[in-house]
Amino acid sequence: MAQRKLTMRKSKEILRMKWKMGFSDRQVAASLRIAHSTVGDYVKRAEKAGLDWAQVEKLGEIELKNKLFPQKKKAKPNQRPLPDWDKVDQEMRRPKVTRKLLWMEYIGDHPGGYGYSQFCELYRRWAKSQDKPVMRVPKKAGEEVQVDYAGQTVLVIDPETGEKRKAQIFVGVLGASGLIYAEAQWDQSLPNWIRAHVRMFDFFGGVPEIIWPDNLKTGVTKASRLLKNALKSTHYGKEAIFQFVYL
Repeated sequence: MAQRKLTMRKSKEILRMKWKMGFSDRQVAASLRIAHSTVGDYVKRAEKAGLDWAQVEKLGEIELKNKLFPQKKKAKPNQRPLPDWDKVDQEMRRPKVTRKLLWMEYIGDHPGGYGYSQFCELYRRWAKSQDKPVMRVPKKAGEEVQVDYAGQTVLVIDPETGEKRKAQIFVGVLGASGLIYAEAQWDQSLPNWIRAHVRMFDFFGGVPEIIWPDNLKTGVTKASRLLKNALKSTHYGKEAIFQFVYL
């Protein structure tokens, strides 16, 4: 291999003496005062480029240089396919659909795709870029708790009998801190509803000023139409404040 590139004029002369004059490598090297290995290297480059003397004779210096020393293509960075974030976002709104499940579907279609942690981070960035301005409602610590039964149930299996039974999930969330209390119950009866609140308050270590139940039959006895109408234009949607009595 040549230690440094020769001028294209000398390169062309090497090929002329080899191919047109029929000189040996050593004869060419002695005539041009270069190493005979350099002669062999330039001849190999020309042959690899598919050239002969008839073609070389017509080439300009820049064209010959590009043929003998083609630019190496830079390796492109690993471009892994991105998920369809709009579709992912829509699927995330469906019951029982998790990011883990959507990632497994994505990696099944694209085995060389992003790992789970990167998938979650990219989705978080995408979701943040889609955020629209919203009215922030400030919340005070201990002021309110939101309570409801989760739409999903859990399957409970009796270890002794093998009997299978579905349980309801009661959930309470403090508005300011987001602290969650949850417990499983066999049904949504009023006694279970009340007992769940007692245990929730014990878990929180106190009773908030406001309790926000969703529109479930167990927790709503009488709605305030005045407040309900006033809240139609707010971020609470169909929710309303209800008078809640604990026995």
